[in-house]
Amino acid sequence: MGDPSGIGLDVLLAAWARRDELDLPAFYLLADVAAVKARAAVLNLPLHIIETRPHKALDVWPDALPVVSLRNPVHATPGLPDPANAPAIIEAIDRAVADAVAGKASGIVTLPIAKKPLYEAGFNHPGHTEYLATLATRHTGKPCTPVMMIAGPDLRTVPVTIHIPLKDVVVALTTDLIIETGRIVARDLAAKFGIAAPRLAVAGLNPHAGEGGALGGEDEAVIAPAIRQLRAEGIDARGPLPADTMFHPRARATYDAALCMYHDQALVPAKTLAFDEGVNVTLGLPFIRTSPDHGTAFDIAGQGVARPESLIAALCMAGDMAQEAGAGA
Repeated sequence: MGDPSGIGLDVLLAAWARRDELDLPAFYLLADVAAVKARAAVLNLPLHIIETRPHKALDVWPDALPVVSLRNPVHATPGLPDPANAPAIIEAIDRAVADAVAGKASGIVTLPIAKKPLYEAGFNHPGHTEYLATLATRHTGKPCTPVMMIAGPDLRTVPVTIHIPLKDVVVALTTDLIIETGRIVARDLAAKFGIAAPRLAVAGLNPHAGEGGALGGEDEAVIAPAIRQLRAEGIDARGPLPADTMFHPRARATYDAALCMYHDQALVPAKTLAFDEGVNVTLGLPFIRTSPDHGTAFDIAGQGVARPESLIAALCMAGDMAQEAGAGA
C-alpha cells in the first residue's frame, strides 16, 4: 500500500484500470479497503474490489481487484501525511514479506513511503529497503545485504554507496564493499534476470578514473583491487572506468549493469534515460522486490495527474523476475 496519503494508490488504481490493455501480471493489494475505495472515488476511477486471501487472489483476478485487508485502519487525506497511518503502512510491509517468504506471493512491489511520518511514529529503520532486509533476516535467520539497482529499458545501475553525503563517500567506499556488491549483482542478474554470465562495468570514483593517481588515489587503491578479486572469482567485471564515457549507447552495449561509486553517479544517467519507466529493484534479498522509482509526491496526490508508468514497469519486471526465478528453481 505504501503511504496512503501519497500517489501510491493513484498510480495503482490508474494501472489497474488499464490491466487488460497492459497485460499486467496478477497481483493482490495489501491495503485498507476503505482507503482504496475512497481514493477511487476522489479520482473518479471505476473500481470493483473483492476482499480475499492470498491463496484466493487468482480466483478474483482480473475481474476484480483482489485486496487483502489490513488490521490497522487508515484515515488518509490525499497530500497530508499522518503519523497515525504508520501502523498500517508498516503492517502492509510486514505481511508482504511474510507472504513472500512463505511462498504465498512470488514477489513484492512496494508503493512509496515517506520516512518523516514513520519516524514521528517511532519507526527506527533508515528506510524501506533496510527494513525489508531486517524482516528477511528475521524470517530466514540469515543476514542479507540489500543492494539497490535502478533498472530501465536501456540501462541498469547500482550505487555502491547510497544515501550518504558526498563528502562521506571516500570513507564509506571500501574494497570489500565493492566486492560484496559485485557478487550480489552478478548472482541476482543470473538468478532473477536470466543473464547467464553477467558483465559488470565498474565506474571510477574520481574524474577520468583517477588518471593514474593524478586526480586521486582511490581508483587504484580501492576500486581496482575489488575488480581483480571479482575477476578471480569468475565474475566478468572491468574498470575502473571513467564515468563520463560509460553511459553512451555503444558503451552500454558492452555490459549488463554498471556499478557506480555514489548515488548520483548511478541515478543521474538512469533517470535521464528512463525517468518514467525506471524501476527500483532490491537485489540481495531472499525474495523479489521492485518499486516505482519515485516518491510519495504528496503535492499531487489525489489529483489524477500522477503517471503510472514506473509502477507498471515495476509490476511487469516483478512478474518477469518471478517467472525467471521459477524457471531456474
